[in-house]
Amino acid sequence: MSSAPGHGQPPKAAHSVTRVGIPTRKRPLAAAPVEGPLVDTYGRVHTDLRISVTDRCNFRCSYCMPSEDMTWLPRDGILSYEEIERVARVLKGLGVTAVRLTGGEPLVRADLPVLVRKLSALGFEDISLTTNGVGLPHLAPALANAGLRRVNVSCDSLDRERFKSITRRDALDAVLEGMGAADAAGLAPVKVNVVLMRGVNDDEVVDFAAFARETGRPVRFIEYMPLDAAHAWERPDVVPGQEILERIDATFPLEPIGSRDDDPAPADRYRFVDGYGEIGVITSVTNNFCGTCNRLRLTADGALRNCLFATQESSVRDLLRSGASDADLEALCRQVVWSKAAGHGIDTPGFTPPERSMSQIGG
Repeated sequence: MSSAPGHGQPPKAAHSVTRVGIPTRKRPLAAAPVEGPLVDTYGRVHTDLRISVTDRCNFRCSYCMPSEDMTWLPRDGILSYEEIERVARVLKGLGVTAVRLTGGEPLVRADLPVLVRKLSALGFEDISLTTNGVGLPHLAPALANAGLRRVNVSCDSLDRERFKSITRRDALDAVLEGMGAADAAGLAPVKVNVVLMRGVNDDEVVDFAAFARETGRPVRFIEYMPLDAAHAWERPDVVPGQEILERIDATFPLEPIGSRDDDPAPADRYRFVDGYGEIGVITSVTNNFCGTCNRLRLTADGALRNCLFATQESSVRDLLRSGASDADLEALCRQVVWSKAAGHGIDTPGFTPPERSMSQIGG
């Protein structure tokens, strides 16, 4: 098949380098527009909202948070469901079409189906969830009935002891059970997120590809990012997406699916040539997709962030609790997006990771 990379011809992960890159500013930074789409100064229209509902988690993944001594947000410091609903409604009016709920671990937040139902009633085209999966056997049916459409389940090893070492919890069986519960509830496709770390779990790349083929669940390999609480991240720990694809293609030949020209989603997708499923790679570090980023983030304590790696954020919680109008909220949302940088800057001199870790920002 001439169009499909096979043995000896690994697929090219550089899909987005020449096509996306870092955008060039199209206009000087000034006041945000007061009407029209939610756009930044590079012309990127923002339609995707990530909402963290809690910073708490029942795992302690080594690349995310310390094993002990986590200081959680106070209960009155996080947004209520009514406050989240109001911010989401304002952003829906500005053109946001998709919402993803994150954490921490979102399923540890009480009565999460209540929030899903509120968001569903607003008419978003897509409502999804990223979770470690442990709570899905109990909550998947209620979440689906409330309007949740699909889930991503984090699972960084298929080996029980290694899983326990990474997450500091002996819970692999529970996570796999959660995936099954999501399937049974119709939350499909159940995507599996795998953060690969050199010398930790990168020897399981082909095992996870086989898992994708056997289960029909797309596996998304995510490059390790500098968002750990201990700030111990180092570039050599990153397993590049190109290397991941080459390893898989040597055993299970791959061919690309679609093009990022028409899809701002972060994963470059590949199907197995024989038709047995697909995988994806998220190359946040080695081959960034900043040029098509359409995401805005709301943290559990109500900070609005225009980038996962942003070093500045604006509080919608303070506005909400000071009696601000929807017009005030809209103006803040527009300004936050308008001030978005060209890219995350990981490869630039003097790069400084955000003070908050992934669990405090929301994945």
